[in-house]
Order: sequence, then C-alpha cells, then structure tokens
Amino acid sequence: MEKKAPRGTRKRDVPLTKDGIYAMALQLIEADGVEALSMRKLATALDANPMSLYHHVPNKDAVLRGLAERVGSQFHAGAREDLPWQDRLRQLALDFRKASNSHPKLMAYSFARADYVQPEDPFWQGLINILPAAELPASEIPRVAASLCAVFTGLLVSELTGALQRWTTLPPAPADPDGEDSTSPAKDVIDAMFNCALDATIVGLESHIARTRKKP
Repeated sequence: MEKKAPRGTRKRDVPLTKDGIYAMALQLIEADGVEALSMRKLATALDANPMSLYHHVPNKDAVLRGLAERVGSQFHAGAREDLPWQDRLRQLALDFRKASNSHPKLMAYSFARADYVQPEDPFWQGLINILPAAELPASEIPRVAASLCAVFTGLLVSELTGALQRWTTLPPAPADPDGEDSTSPAKDVIDAMFNCALDATIVGLESHIARTRKKP
C-alpha cells in the first residue's frame, strides 16, 4: 500500500528541493520515527521518482545529518549576558530543552550520535561563552563544557524516549488522589524533575569551581 503523506500536507505542496526534502523528512520522522523513514517513502510522500531525490541528497544518513544541523542551527539561547552565570546556564538548558521537544523523535536519534554537537553549534557556543563568567580557568572550560553537554543531552534523551517519565512511576512512586499508583506523570512533574537535575548540575559546578580555586 502506498505511504500517505502526513496529515495536513498535500504532496505537491512541498517542492522537490533540498529544503523541501528536509521539510517532508522531518514530518515523516515526527509521525512515524527515524527507523521508518526511507528514501522510497520520502519520494512517495513528495510524489517524486525515488531516483530524483539523489540529485539533492545522497542517502538517508545525509538527510538525517542535514536535518539535525538545520534544527540545531535554529536554536537560540535567550539569556541576557548581565545575568549571573548560573541563571544563564539554566536558561541555556531550558531553551535547549524547548527546542528539542519541538522535534522529539529526530532529536532523540541525533543525541545518540557522537558527532551531533559541533564546535560551531549555537548550544556549544552558548556553553563556552557562559563558563568564563563562572571564572573557570581557560584550561578547564573544554572539559567542563563537554561534561555539561553530556549531562544535558543525556537528560533530554531520557525525557524524549519516555525513560524519565517511567522512572517517576517506579516504587516508591506517590499515589494519585484516588489511591492508585500514577502511570502517566503530569507535565509539571517532569518539569520539576528537569529543574531538579539543573539545580544539582549547577551546584555541582559551583563546587567544582570552588575546588579549582583552592588548588595551589
């Protein structure tokens, strides 16, 4: 059976250009997941000959890489530079979470790639711009930025894959008002958990900075 285009999108609405291919691929991924995407399904959704796609993108992996780069380039941190570094770091993480949740299936896949974060990425640039304000020695910044990147992306992967939500229901999970165990935590519960993890990360970084300053 022919694969239908995502609801609300007519095939010929999307041009057969690299931008159009990426736009349709993103819709297919968020509808059915990365594993379900194929060049043939993408061509069908675009009402195009599968071979015509290869004039614009060489393969599925190139589509996924291009999509991840484009979504990442759209990320913008909104924290003001006059705020304390702790507030800037928190805002950077929250902005990154918001951007990731706008394309959960693509980002869950992308975070699992070792080469996802690149030196020019806005998120990485945000990290290395904030850390000097914490008065970290320049030699410490790359290592600390890498650690924070691992913490934030790992936390987001847990949320995007549903693992974080499941962990909230493990014993001794609180019972709901009707006396039954909750199996679907509310969004505000997940928000609170994410903020709790941010608190712990920031406190841990403050402690690390303090130890660094005490070294002879």
